[in-house]
Amino acid sequence: MYAQMIKSEASKDDPEKLAEFQAKIDADIKVEPRDWMPEGYRKTLIRQIGQHAHSEIVGQLPEGNWITRAPTLERKMILLAKVQDEAGHGLYLYAAAETLGVSRDELTEMLLDGRMKYSSIFNYPTLNWADIGAVGWLVDGAAIMNQVPLQRTSYGPYSRAMIRICKEESFHQRQGYDIMMKMAQGTEAQKKMAQDALNRLWYPSLMMFGPSDAESVHSTQNMAWKIKMNTNDELRQKFVDQTVPQAEYLGLTIPDENLKWNEDKGGYDYSDPDWTEFFNVLKGNGPCNTDRLEARNKAWDDGAWVRDGLMAHAEKKRAAKTAAE
Repeated sequence: MYAQMIKSEASKDDPEKLAEFQAKIDADIKVEPRDWMPEGYRKTLIRQIGQHAHSEIVGQLPEGNWITRAPTLERKMILLAKVQDEAGHGLYLYAAAETLGVSRDELTEMLLDGRMKYSSIFNYPTLNWADIGAVGWLVDGAAIMNQVPLQRTSYGPYSRAMIRICKEESFHQRQGYDIMMKMAQGTEAQKKMAQDALNRLWYPSLMMFGPSDAESVHSTQNMAWKIKMNTNDELRQKFVDQTVPQAEYLGLTIPDENLKWNEDKGGYDYSDPDWTEFFNVLKGNGPCNTDRLEARNKAWDDGAWVRDGLMAHAEKKRAAKTAAE
């Protein structure tokens, strides 16, 4: 399945090659698809980029459900454009993963049979229009916090894909915050809806950064390889510190009774999310896990005729070219 991984098998443990590779990483020289790389580096990138791509595609589902129910034509158009952006982000990322020797079809099959995951946040429902605002503000805000450092990640195709993705995600975050602002400044009922959305999505948003550093099994090596630029807890702290003042401006309350400014560390003390819930959702037991995978399986099955037609057309062109030669 991973053709290039197999090719690197013989030399992956060569101490000299490993030292040269690490020196290249330390010098901030990008790794490109044809460069030698350790198998562990390649596998880690496939896992991370693949799951990132799946998250962009699955992330369309909770928002796409609201396109026809958005309150105004302008809101419908904005949300439609945002969902379209997410599809494009998935495309960029699948293309980046393909440079590592794994096909888009293989990645999709790994998602559908449970070998790959997507962000846990998308297993929570969007119950009303305020949720769409909270998704843009909190979920895309957390995504930006995660993804901006990835513009400096060591793998060239991934780094370059992230530049455009981050530009578009910043607009998504502003779109969500604008919805929340309108709701918070609206009627009392609208403000209650905004607060309710914040209450339900706050802790799932904190989970987006992954488990605590003490529980993260990949962080140390990924940091050394510069696949990852910051630890989970560092990014989570930055997100909290950025988001609390935004909530205060809206007149909304972060649902954390332990939230308090800590002058010594220059940031907020806050309560951790329920990590038992996080790992339970990852295992497939979240509110929407079944629905999300059913939707992806249906899309895969319904699109089979398109894939088959494209492959037949490509084979026909290939045969015609061979005959002409």
